[in-house]
Amino acid sequence: MEKEFDIQEYMTKGVESIVASSLKATMRNPKESAFMVKFAAASKKASKKRKALQEAGEHIPPFLIASITSSCNLHCAGCYSRCNNATTDAEPVAQLTSDQWLKIFKEADDLGMSYILLAGGEPTIRRDIIEAAGTMQNIIFPIFTNGIFLDERYMDLFDKSRNLIPVMSIEGNKEKTDSRRGEGVYDRLIANMDEIKRRGLIFGASVTVTTENYKDVVSKEFIDSLYDRGCKLVIFVEFVPVTDDASHLAPADEHREYLKEHIASLRNEYQEMVFVSFPGDEKSSGGCIAAGRGFFHINSHGGAEPCPFSPYSDVNVKDSSLREAMHSKLLTALRDGDYLKEDHEGGCVLYEKRHEVEALLAN
Repeated sequence: MEKEFDIQEYMTKGVESIVASSLKATMRNPKESAFMVKFAAASKKASKKRKALQEAGEHIPPFLIASITSSCNLHCAGCYSRCNNATTDAEPVAQLTSDQWLKIFKEADDLGMSYILLAGGEPTIRRDIIEAAGTMQNIIFPIFTNGIFLDERYMDLFDKSRNLIPVMSIEGNKEKTDSRRGEGVYDRLIANMDEIKRRGLIFGASVTVTTENYKDVVSKEFIDSLYDRGCKLVIFVEFVPVTDDASHLAPADEHREYLKEHIASLRNEYQEMVFVSFPGDEKSSGGCIAAGRGFFHINSHGGAEPCPFSPYSDVNVKDSSLREAMHSKLLTALRDGDYLKEDHEGGCVLYEKRHEVEALLAN
Protein backbone atom coordinates (compact mmCIF):
# COMPACT_ATOMS: atom_id res chain seq x y z
CA MET A 1 0.00 0.00 0.00
CA GLU A 2 1.39 3.40 -1.00
CA LYS A 3 2.26 5.64 1.95
CA GLU A 4 0.00 8.70 2.26
CA PHE A 5 1.79 11.95 1.51
CA ASP A 6 2.64 13.87 4.72
CA ILE A 7 2.75 17.61 3.98
CA GLN A 8 4.07 18.41 7.49
CA GLU A 9 6.99 15.99 7.07
CA TYR A 10 7.73 17.30 3.58
CA MET A 11 7.70 20.98 4.61
CA THR A 12 9.75 20.31 7.77
CA LYS A 13 12.40 18.53 5.71
CA GLY A 14 12.21 21.35 3.17
CA VAL A 15 12.93 23.99 5.83
CA GLU A 16 15.78 21.91 7.24
CA SER A 17 17.21 21.54 3.74
CA ILE A 18 17.05 25.29 3.13
CA VAL A 19 18.80 25.98 6.45
CA ALA A 20 21.49 23.38 5.73
CA SER A 21 22.00 24.76 2.22
CA SER A 22 22.15 28.31 3.58
CA LEU A 23 24.75 27.30 6.16
CA LYS A 24 26.84 25.70 3.44
CA ALA A 25 26.35 28.73 1.20
CA THR A 26 27.63 31.15 3.85
CA MET A 27 30.57 29.20 5.29
CA ARG A 28 33.07 31.55 3.65
CA ASN A 29 31.44 34.54 5.37
CA PRO A 30 32.10 34.37 9.17
CA LYS A 31 29.53 37.00 10.17
CA GLU A 32 26.83 35.53 7.96
CA SER A 33 27.56 31.94 8.98
CA ALA A 34 27.47 32.93 12.68
CA PHE A 35 23.93 34.24 12.16
CA MET A 36 22.92 31.09 10.25
CA VAL A 37 24.18 28.86 13.09
CA LYS A 38 21.90 30.74 15.52
CA PHE A 39 19.03 30.63 13.05
CA ALA A 40 19.50 26.89 12.52
CA ALA A 41 18.91 26.36 16.25
CA ALA A 42 15.83 28.60 16.15
CA SER A 43 14.52 26.79 13.08
CA LYS A 44 14.91 23.41 14.77
CA LYS A 45 12.95 24.71 17.76
CA ALA A 46 10.26 26.05 15.40
CA SER A 47 10.00 22.65 13.69
CA LYS A 48 9.37 21.03 17.09
CA LYS A 49 6.57 23.54 17.76
CA ARG A 50 4.91 22.72 14.44
CA LYS A 51 5.33 18.98 14.99
CA ALA A 52 3.74 19.17 18.43
CA LEU A 53 0.78 21.10 17.03
CA GLN A 54 0.51 18.63 14.13
CA GLU A 55 0.33 15.74 16.60
CA ALA A 56 -2.42 17.63 18.40
CA GLY A 57 -4.35 17.85 15.13
CA GLU A 58 -3.40 21.34 13.91
CA HIS A 59 -1.23 21.91 10.84
CA ILE A 60 0.95 25.06 10.89
CA PRO A 61 2.80 25.99 7.68
CA PRO A 62 6.47 27.01 8.02
CA PHE A 63 6.12 29.88 5.52
CA LEU A 64 4.06 33.05 5.29
CA ILE A 65 3.91 35.55 2.43
CA ALA A 66 3.28 39.13 3.56
CA SER A 67 2.49 41.80 0.98
CA ILE A 68 3.29 44.82 3.13
CA THR A 69 2.24 47.46 0.60
CA SER A 70 0.13 47.64 -2.56
CA SER A 71 2.12 50.58 -3.92
CA CYS A 72 4.82 50.12 -6.57
CA ASN A 73 7.11 52.43 -8.53
CA LEU A 74 7.41 50.20 -11.63
CA HIS A 75 5.03 48.99 -14.33
CA CYS A 76 6.43 45.56 -15.23
CA ALA A 77 4.93 44.00 -18.35
CA GLY A 78 2.26 41.43 -17.51
CA CYS A 79 2.37 42.06 -13.75
CA TYR A 80 -0.34 39.87 -12.20
CA SER A 81 -0.64 42.19 -9.20
CA ARG A 82 -1.50 45.25 -11.29
CA CYS A 83 -3.84 43.23 -13.51
CA ASN A 84 -5.67 42.10 -10.35
CA ASN A 85 -5.73 45.73 -9.13
CA ALA A 86 -3.75 44.63 -6.06
CA THR A 87 -0.96 47.10 -6.90
CA THR A 88 -1.34 50.81 -7.63
CA ASP A 89 0.75 53.96 -8.10
CA ALA A 90 -1.09 55.93 -5.45
CA GLU A 91 -0.29 55.72 -1.75
CA PRO A 92 -2.98 53.29 -0.54
CA VAL A 93 -5.12 53.92 2.50
CA ALA A 94 -6.13 51.59 5.34
CA GLN A 95 -3.06 49.40 5.01
CA LEU A 96 -1.69 47.57 8.04
CA THR A 97 0.63 49.63 10.23
CA SER A 98 4.13 48.57 11.23
CA ASP A 99 2.80 47.74 14.72
CA GLN A 100 0.11 45.52 13.24
CA TRP A 101 2.66 43.72 11.08
CA LEU A 102 4.99 43.28 14.06
CA LYS A 103 2.11 41.64 15.95
CA ILE A 104 1.68 39.24 13.01
CA PHE A 105 5.42 38.48 12.95
CA LYS A 106 5.38 37.73 16.68
CA GLU A 107 2.35 35.44 16.30
CA ALA A 108 4.12 33.65 13.45
CA ASP A 109 7.19 33.15 15.63
CA ASP A 110 5.08 31.78 18.47
CA LEU A 111 3.47 29.27 16.07
CA GLY A 112 6.81 28.08 14.69
CA MET A 113 6.91 29.78 11.31
CA SER A 114 10.53 30.17 10.16
CA TYR A 115 10.24 32.21 6.95
CA ILE A 116 8.15 35.25 6.09
CA LEU A 117 8.50 36.45 2.51
CA LEU A 118 8.00 40.21 2.28
CA ALA A 119 6.38 41.25 -0.98
CA GLY A 120 4.27 44.07 -2.41
CA GLY A 121 3.82 46.15 -4.46
CA GLU A 122 7.37 47.18 -3.76
CA PRO A 123 8.09 46.26 -0.12
CA THR A 124 11.09 48.57 0.35
CA ILE A 125 8.66 51.50 0.21
CA ARG A 126 7.71 50.42 3.77
CA ARG A 127 11.04 50.80 5.55
CA ASP A 128 9.24 50.98 8.89
CA ILE A 129 7.91 47.44 8.49
CA ILE A 130 11.23 46.06 7.27
CA GLU A 131 12.98 47.62 10.28
CA ALA A 132 10.41 45.92 12.53
CA ALA A 133 11.07 42.59 10.78
CA GLY A 134 14.77 43.02 11.47
CA THR A 135 14.09 42.71 15.21
CA MET A 136 12.60 39.21 14.76
CA GLN A 137 15.83 37.23 14.64
CA ASN A 138 14.15 33.79 14.80
CA ILE A 139 12.61 34.40 11.36
CA ILE A 140 14.32 34.93 8.01
CA PHE A 141 12.65 37.57 5.86
CA PRO A 142 13.44 37.30 2.14
CA ILE A 143 12.49 40.72 0.70
CA PHE A 144 11.21 40.46 -2.88
CA THR A 145 12.24 43.79 -4.33
CA ASN A 146 12.77 45.48 -7.68
CA GLY A 147 15.92 46.95 -6.14
CA ILE A 148 15.36 50.59 -7.03
CA PHE A 149 15.21 51.84 -3.42
CA LEU A 150 18.13 49.85 -2.01
CA ASP A 151 20.17 52.82 -0.80
CA GLU A 152 22.99 53.07 1.76
CA ARG A 153 20.54 53.09 4.67
CA TYR A 154 19.09 49.79 3.51
CA MET A 155 22.57 48.31 3.07
CA ASP A 156 23.37 49.34 6.65
CA LEU A 157 20.14 47.73 7.85
CA PHE A 158 20.93 44.46 6.05
CA ASP A 159 24.38 44.48 7.66
CA LYS A 160 22.86 45.02 11.12
CA SER A 161 19.96 42.57 10.71
CA ARG A 162 21.21 39.48 8.91
CA ASN A 163 17.73 37.93 8.90
CA LEU A 164 16.74 40.44 6.20
CA ILE A 165 17.76 39.09 2.79
CA PRO A 166 17.07 41.12 -0.37
CA VAL A 167 15.80 38.97 -3.24
CA MET A 168 16.02 41.11 -6.37
CA SER A 169 13.85 40.55 -9.42
CA ILE A 170 15.83 40.04 -12.60
CA GLU A 171 14.71 38.50 -15.90
CA GLY A 172 18.05 37.40 -17.34
CA ASN A 173 20.33 39.74 -19.26
CA LYS A 174 20.08 43.52 -19.60
CA GLU A 175 17.81 43.39 -22.65
CA LYS A 176 15.34 40.92 -21.13
CA THR A 177 15.25 42.67 -17.75
CA ASP A 178 14.86 46.23 -19.06
CA SER A 179 12.27 45.22 -21.66
CA ARG A 180 10.00 43.91 -18.89
CA ARG A 181 10.91 46.17 -15.96
CA GLY A 182 12.01 49.44 -17.53
CA GLU A 183 15.14 51.05 -18.92
CA GLY A 184 18.03 51.26 -16.46
CA VAL A 185 16.67 48.67 -14.01
CA TYR A 186 19.27 46.03 -14.90
CA ASP A 187 22.20 48.40 -14.30
CA ARG A 188 20.73 49.36 -10.92
CA LEU A 189 20.39 45.70 -9.95
CA ILE A 190 23.99 44.95 -10.90
CA ALA A 191 25.19 47.96 -8.90
CA ASN A 192 23.20 46.70 -5.88
CA MET A 193 24.69 43.23 -6.18
CA ASP A 194 28.22 44.58 -6.35
CA GLU A 195 27.66 46.78 -3.29
CA ILE A 196 26.13 43.89 -1.34
CA LYS A 197 29.14 41.74 -2.16
CA ARG A 198 31.53 44.53 -1.18
CA ARG A 199 29.86 44.69 2.24
CA GLY A 200 30.06 40.93 2.79
CA LEU A 201 26.28 40.47 2.71
CA ILE A 202 24.23 37.89 0.82
CA PHE A 203 21.31 38.28 -1.56
CA GLY A 204 18.98 36.26 -3.74
CA ALA A 205 17.46 36.64 -7.17
CA SER A 206 13.86 36.11 -8.23
CA VAL A 207 13.29 35.23 -11.88
CA THR A 208 9.93 35.26 -13.62
CA VAL A 209 10.21 32.49 -16.21
CA THR A 210 8.47 33.04 -19.54
CA THR A 211 8.57 31.45 -22.98
CA GLU A 212 10.91 34.26 -23.98
CA ASN A 213 13.62 33.84 -21.32
CA TYR A 214 13.39 30.25 -20.03
CA LYS A 215 16.66 29.19 -21.67
CA ASP A 216 18.57 32.34 -20.74
CA VAL A 217 17.75 32.24 -17.02
CA VAL A 218 19.14 28.73 -16.48
CA SER A 219 22.17 29.27 -18.71
CA LYS A 220 25.66 28.99 -17.29
CA GLU A 221 26.39 32.55 -18.40
CA PHE A 222 23.50 34.00 -16.38
CA ILE A 223 24.01 31.86 -13.28
CA ASP A 224 27.76 32.56 -13.33
CA SER A 225 27.03 36.30 -13.40
CA LEU A 226 24.94 35.91 -10.22
CA TYR A 227 27.37 33.50 -8.54
CA ASP A 228 30.37 35.77 -9.14
CA ARG A 229 28.51 38.62 -7.42
CA GLY A 230 27.72 36.53 -4.34
CA CYS A 231 24.13 35.43 -5.01
CA LYS A 232 23.15 32.53 -2.73
CA LEU A 233 19.52 31.94 -3.69
CA VAL A 234 17.70 31.83 -7.04
CA ILE A 235 13.91 31.46 -7.11
CA PHE A 236 12.35 30.60 -10.46
CA VAL A 237 8.64 31.48 -10.69
CA GLU A 238 6.62 30.57 -13.76
CA PHE A 239 4.80 33.50 -15.34
CA VAL A 240 1.06 33.40 -14.63
CA PRO A 241 -1.01 35.15 -17.32
CA VAL A 242 -3.98 37.10 -16.01
CA THR A 243 -4.91 38.60 -19.37
CA ASP A 244 -5.48 36.84 -22.69
CA ASP A 245 -2.85 38.90 -24.51
CA ALA A 246 -0.15 37.61 -22.14
CA SER A 247 -1.04 33.90 -22.35
CA HIS A 248 1.71 33.23 -24.91
CA LEU A 249 4.31 34.01 -22.21
CA ALA A 250 3.19 31.17 -19.92
CA PRO A 251 5.56 28.16 -20.01
CA ALA A 252 4.16 24.94 -21.48
CA ASP A 253 5.13 21.34 -20.70
CA GLU A 254 8.19 21.36 -22.95
CA HIS A 255 9.48 24.52 -21.26
CA ARG A 256 8.92 23.00 -17.80
CA GLU A 257 10.83 19.86 -18.74
CA TYR A 258 13.73 22.00 -19.94
CA LEU A 259 13.66 23.96 -16.67
CA LYS A 260 13.44 20.84 -14.52
CA GLU A 261 16.43 19.23 -16.22
CA HIS A 262 18.61 22.33 -16.09
CA ILE A 263 17.72 23.29 -12.51
CA ALA A 264 18.71 19.78 -11.42
CA SER A 265 22.08 20.31 -13.12
CA LEU A 266 22.49 23.72 -11.48
CA ARG A 267 21.91 22.21 -8.03
CA ASN A 268 24.71 19.74 -8.67
CA GLU A 269 27.16 22.25 -10.13
CA TYR A 270 26.62 25.24 -7.80
CA GLN A 271 26.84 23.71 -4.34
CA GLU A 272 27.03 27.13 -2.64
CA MET A 273 23.73 28.30 -4.10
CA VAL A 274 20.12 27.36 -3.37
CA PHE A 275 17.70 26.93 -6.29
CA VAL A 276 13.93 26.89 -5.79
CA SER A 277 11.34 26.43 -8.53
CA PHE A 278 7.61 27.20 -8.44
CA PRO A 279 5.51 25.35 -9.26
CA GLY A 280 8.14 22.82 -10.40
CA ASP A 281 9.14 21.80 -6.88
CA GLU A 282 5.49 21.34 -5.93
CA LYS A 283 5.41 18.07 -7.89
CA SER A 284 7.24 16.43 -4.99
CA SER A 285 4.95 18.04 -2.42
CA GLY A 286 1.75 16.35 -3.54
CA GLY A 287 0.39 19.48 -5.22
CA CYS A 288 0.05 23.19 -4.59
CA ILE A 289 1.29 24.22 -1.13
CA ALA A 290 -0.85 27.38 -0.88
CA ALA A 291 -3.90 28.00 1.36
CA GLY A 292 -1.94 26.98 4.45
CA ARG A 293 -0.58 23.58 3.31
CA GLY A 294 2.88 25.12 3.11
CA PHE A 295 2.11 28.83 3.22
CA PHE A 296 -0.65 31.41 2.90
CA HIS A 297 -0.74 35.11 2.09
CA ILE A 298 -1.62 38.24 4.04
CA ASN A 299 -2.31 41.22 1.77
CA SER A 300 -1.42 44.81 2.61
CA HIS A 301 -4.87 45.49 4.05
CA GLY A 302 -4.85 42.39 6.29
CA GLY A 303 -6.85 39.94 4.19
CA ALA A 304 -5.79 36.30 4.58
CA GLU A 305 -5.61 34.79 1.08
CA PRO A 306 -4.60 31.38 -0.35
CA CYS A 307 -1.68 32.96 -2.24
CA PRO A 308 -0.84 36.19 -4.12
CA PHE A 309 -2.13 34.64 -7.37
CA SER A 310 -5.44 33.81 -5.69
CA PRO A 311 -6.52 37.11 -4.09
CA TYR A 312 -9.64 35.92 -2.27
CA SER A 313 -10.30 36.33 1.44
CA ASP A 314 -13.02 35.75 3.99
CA VAL A 315 -11.12 36.95 7.07
CA ASN A 316 -8.93 39.91 8.04
CA VAL A 317 -6.13 39.80 10.61
CA LYS A 318 -7.28 43.19 11.88
CA ASP A 319 -10.24 41.32 13.33
CA SER A 320 -8.65 37.96 14.14
CA SER A 321 -5.40 36.34 15.17
CA LEU A 322 -3.02 34.90 12.59
CA ARG A 323 -3.90 31.46 13.88
CA GLU A 324 -7.62 32.04 13.39
CA ALA A 325 -7.01 33.46 9.93
CA MET A 326 -5.22 30.36 8.67
CA HIS A 327 -8.22 28.28 9.73
CA SER A 328 -10.75 30.46 7.93
CA LYS A 329 -13.66 28.79 6.15
CA LEU A 330 -12.17 29.46 2.70
CA LEU A 331 -8.62 28.27 3.43
CA THR A 332 -9.92 25.19 5.25
CA ALA A 333 -12.20 24.27 2.34
CA LEU A 334 -9.32 24.58 -0.13
CA ARG A 335 -7.03 22.41 2.02
CA ASP A 336 -9.64 19.77 2.76
CA GLY A 337 -10.94 19.54 -0.81
CA ASP A 338 -9.11 18.41 -3.95
CA TYR A 339 -8.49 21.93 -5.22
CA LEU A 340 -4.73 21.91 -4.50
CA LYS A 341 -3.79 18.38 -5.51
CA GLU A 342 -4.87 18.10 -9.13
CA ASP A 343 -2.61 18.47 -12.16
CA HIS A 344 -3.02 21.75 -13.96
CA GLU A 345 -1.92 23.55 -17.09
CA GLY A 346 -0.02 26.61 -15.93
CA GLY A 347 1.87 28.11 -13.04
CA CYS A 348 -1.03 28.39 -10.58
CA VAL A 349 -3.77 25.82 -10.01
CA LEU A 350 -5.84 28.23 -7.90
CA TYR A 351 -5.75 30.89 -10.60
CA GLU A 352 -6.99 28.35 -13.11
CA LYS A 353 -9.75 27.38 -10.65
CA ARG A 354 -10.55 30.97 -9.70
CA HIS A 355 -14.24 30.56 -10.53
CA GLU A 356 -14.45 27.59 -8.16
CA VAL A 357 -12.64 29.59 -5.47
CA GLU A 358 -15.08 32.48 -6.01
CA ALA A 359 -17.96 30.04 -5.61
CA LEU A 360 -16.53 28.79 -2.31
CA LEU A 361 -16.19 32.37 -1.13
CA ALA A 362 -19.83 33.09 -2.00
CA ASN A 363 -21.14 30.14 0.03
